[in-house]
Amino acid sequence: MVSWEMPPLVIGGLAAHVDGLSRALARAGHEVVVLTLHHPEAPDDSVMDGVRVLRAHADLPSLPDSDFLARMSSANHKLVQLMGRLDGWRADVVHAHDWLAAWAGDDLRALWRAPLVATIHATEQGRHGGSVPAGQPAAINSVEWWLTFQAATVITCSRSMRDEVLGAFQLPADKVKVVPNGVDASLWEPAVPTRRGATGPLVVSWGRVQYEKGFQTLVAALPALRYRHPDLRVVIAGRGTFLGELEAIAQGLGVDHMVRFPGFVPDDELRHLLHTCSCAVVPSLYEPFGIVALEAMAAGAPLVAAASGGLVEVLDGTGAGLLYPSGDAGALAGALSRMLDEPGVAADAQAAGAHLVRAVYSWDAVGAATVPLYEALLSG
Repeated sequence: MVSWEMPPLVIGGLAAHVDGLSRALARAGHEVVVLTLHHPEAPDDSVMDGVRVLRAHADLPSLPDSDFLARMSSANHKLVQLMGRLDGWRADVVHAHDWLAAWAGDDLRALWRAPLVATIHATEQGRHGGSVPAGQPAAINSVEWWLTFQAATVITCSRSMRDEVLGAFQLPADKVKVVPNGVDASLWEPAVPTRRGATGPLVVSWGRVQYEKGFQTLVAALPALRYRHPDLRVVIAGRGTFLGELEAIAQGLGVDHMVRFPGFVPDDELRHLLHTCSCAVVPSLYEPFGIVALEAMAAGAPLVAAASGGLVEVLDGTGAGLLYPSGDAGALAGALSRMLDEPGVAADAQAAGAHLVRAVYSWDAVGAATVPLYEALLSG
């Protein structure tokens, strides 16, 4: 597997996906090597639960920071150079995750004469609301198209994402397969029972702070809640380019005293928040799948989520959370009020969510769904 990130290097949900899938494949008896980037807290060559992880140093001081694509494509050569540590080992299948690993994935496909599988976790077109602005977004869109063209099989995490990829890149329908994301429930569930909202109602939301993640909808819902729940506290955790504007929105609405923006929080702190919160919110305007929803359910947090993209497929009809129309602050305020005011609704969502993550979205189930796609390429 080739991935721009792998824990402890975590930028978004992609790291958790590659980590969970690779470990599940290793548990099933497959030989898995992950090529990724260096992180100061991890060795450059290690084995984790049967997965060999090789990390490349990709500092490129000769290239300007402003030329993002040049830096990414050049750094991919560093990923390919990791082959030198494999002592002649060859992969049967190369699996590249998203456009950031496109060049390395294609090089390894050619060098090893192995089929290339590409998982598209999101598209630039989707991140921009269906359009592709000129400049860097258009360039990234071109790399995404090229990766899907070079791949023998393309995987998406939801049916809505499959439709998006088919439409954006004009691929044959039988080339794109759906395999959902997963979650390791044991990492998220509380070690001991915890009391939720012990010091007053707490709402938690987290992820990359970008416009498409919809945190502004959550902030805009707070004026309707502050009088009904005067002691309500909200934590929006994460980093991103939209953070400054989000803080300004909270100030403009007069709800900045209700919201804390702690930036990136370590996993143990995030788990504590999810174990003690009254409700978790996933307010995304654009969400190919929503692995954060699985994390919330695995942690036992009552869940409210926007009806966008893959979130609908995960939650609709399951009883595992309340859905509201994406971007509708009033509807979100109503859903939050129900979750905070009606203990039975919250308890039912918690029970349904716990069942869902273990029965449908375990990494072993995801791995079992992925292997036949590899086998079909090798037998063909």
